Amino acid sequence: MTRLSLVFLIPLSTLAHASPNPTPANSPDSDWTLIWSDEFNTDGLPNPEKWAYDVGGHGWGNRELQHYTERHMENARVEKGHLIIEAHKEEHQDSDYTSARLATRDRETWTYGRFEIRARLPDGLGTWPAIWMLPVDWNLGSGNWPDVGEIDIMEHVGYDVGTVHASAHSKTYQWQIGTQKTATMSVPDATEAFHVYALEWSESEIRTYIDDTLYFTYQNENNGWESWPYQRDYYLLLNLAVGGEWGAAKGIDTECFPQRMEVDYVRVYKPANE
Repeated sequence: MTRLSLVFLIPLSTLAHASPNPTPANSPDSDWTLIWSDEFNTDGLPNPEKWAYDVGGHGWGNRELQHYTERHMENARVEKGHLIIEAHKEEHQDSDYTSARLATRDRETWTYGRFEIRARLPDGLGTWPAIWMLPVDWNLGSGNWPDVGEIDIMEHVGYDVGTVHASAHSKTYQWQIGTQKTATMSVPDATEAFHVYALEWSESEIRTYIDDTLYFTYQNENNGWESWPYQRDYYLLLNLAVGGEWGAAKGIDTECFPQRMEVDYVRVYKPANE
């Protein structure tokens, strides 16, 4: 959904792997308190107390080609300490691909905090992995996207390997009219190594990091919900799409599948003084 804006070329040496310790990489111990996490330590299906499934193959508003399945180990499973979301080229209910889209909806939601997801991304042409957030309440404006708001912590498209995007979409600022708030960062080994994709979100500002590098900041302009619908509960989503208006902009390598996004952990913090 995002488009290119600012590009930061960061030397690989600065993108060190995150520590497994659940203290935010760029914050003193006293700044944040862990309030929710999934460390993916139990093999099998994702924990149903923490994750729901979005199911379907209707294109999801982006002309995507996958059918998102439910409780299908081939597409979403925990294995050897990692959540694996895997896309396959296979016919399923009128779609040519299967994949998974997991959400904390109806399990956990948050207004503000720090969100850390340590992940390794797929590199196949036509893949479109995302780590993002949507609101629980869609009663703003038209009641549809983008009025209700969206926060993209990480997006990556397979035709531009190593370029990671973060964005925020609203009625005023969104890609369909070329006004979205967005930035990109070069992570040359994003498909080979795990990196921490993090969001810090408060009533005044949205910031995203890769490992300990800040690369996107969007401040609340106090112009109402049209530009800042981010003052209410949101839930987290993890998915791997195939194709779509952005993901397939330069074609799809049908021979590259299966492709996977691997997630080492998901951790949510609140400020320690709350």
